[in-house]
Amino acid sequence: MSLSPSATEEYRQAAIVEALRQCRLFADLDDGAIRKVAYTCVLKSYQKGDYLFREGERAAGFYVIKSGSVNVHRVTPDGKEQVLCVFRAPESFAEVTLTTIDTYPADAVALEPSQILLIQKREFRSLIESQPDLVLRMLTSMSFHLKYLVQLIEDLKFKQIEARLSHWLTRQRPPSQPSGRFEVRLDTSKRVLASQLGVTSETLSRTLAKFRDEGLITVEGPRITILDSDGLLAYLG
Repeated sequence: MSLSPSATEEYRQAAIVEALRQCRLFADLDDGAIRKVAYTCVLKSYQKGDYLFREGERAAGFYVIKSGSVNVHRVTPDGKEQVLCVFRAPESFAEVTLTTIDTYPADAVALEPSQILLIQKREFRSLIESQPDLVLRMLTSMSFHLKYLVQLIEDLKFKQIEARLSHWLTRQRPPSQPSGRFEVRLDTSKRVLASQLGVTSETLSRTLAKFRDEGLITVEGPRITILDSDGLLAYLG
């Protein structure tokens, strides 16, 4: 039995509210406030390889991932893809478009089948006028993204891939494991990580093999176990 239009819309709104509750930006909003945010949202479905937006496209708003993952990247003048960040459920991204920026500063493409909320710019900015505390939430989220980009720049400043990869691996150590061995799980493809580090997939594979041969790491599918952090840090000079 099919649902009535009103029941379908009610179910859709409930799914949007639940997705917003999972996102750090909106997790502690009260019911009334989060439902107001939900009314500014459009739930969209994407297949692997679908673009959410392209660099220079007029910004419709920012996004919260309900399920799936998104690769945000820029294309360099020589045609190479530089991954800026991979976002996964329940993260938000592109909040910067709520400011005076009228267009998206990068490309965003789904890495897998994904359901994603578009929080419409005009409607959300109107909501902010009645709920100014949302501004602080946006600033906090953007500061997290800025911190990540600073770390990416730190990775790219190293000329040698060994130093870039060492820096990236050692930054993945969980806070709960301040010393000793730890595990890094690649939840994206090696191609995406290679692009993030500014090298080819082949170069990344060779460097991982080199670290493995030196006894610094072990690699089992998507799992990388760090055996010798000091040995990795030695590559940073």
